[in-house]
Order: sequence, then C-alpha cells, then structure tokens
Amino acid sequence: MSGDSRLPAHLEISALIRLVETTGGFATVLAKGERDAGTILLVTQENGRNAQLYERMPQLDGGRAWTLVRKQDTEKPNDFSDYLDRRRKQDSDVWILEADIADGAQFVESLPR
Repeated sequence: MSGDSRLPAHLEISALIRLVETTGGFATVLAKGERDAGTILLVTQENGRNAQLYERMPQLDGGRAWTLVRKQDTEKPNDFSDYLDRRRKQDSDVWILEADIADGAQFVESLPR
C-alpha cells in the first residue's frame, strides 16, 4: 500500500476501548495525543497489577505489529509510570491507553496488525 492507510489515532483509540469493554475489561485514556497521526501506547494490566506497555512498531512487511516494550518491575513499580511520563514529555502527540483486562498479552495478540 502506498502512504499511510491506518485509521486516525482517535478512531483507533475508540475501537480499542470498545474491544476491551466487550471482553469484560475497562479502558481509559491517560494521555490524548495528536488526533489523526499520534503514536498509540497501550498499557495492559490485570486488577491494577503487572502492567505491560505495548507500542505499534513498523515491520519489514509494511505492517505495524504491537510490540511489548516494557514490563512493570514489581520491585520498582514507580519506574513504569516514570517511563510513561518521560514518553509523554518527549512526544506530545502520543496517546496512552490503559486497559485493565484479563490476560492482556492474549488480548494484544488478538488485535489486528
């Protein structure tokens, strides 16, 4: 495909929220980014614990796969939120969506590329 054929970021966020809710989870936007082309970060956790951060990364085949980029360290739980704060300061266009959902890794694996 030529050009960027992805959904505008705000529509993708809305779709992700609906998907989380249909599986019995809860999702909330922690940071609103650029409406159309902002980067989307997805934080998954279960019952407020074991946070993992996923980001869509460009692939060699032109797709954009969700990639695990960080896990919350139970010994240093604040490091995770500090990292999110730094990312937001570095890129004001970034969206951060938090999803409290059972088996976040499986949920992310089920998302379209």
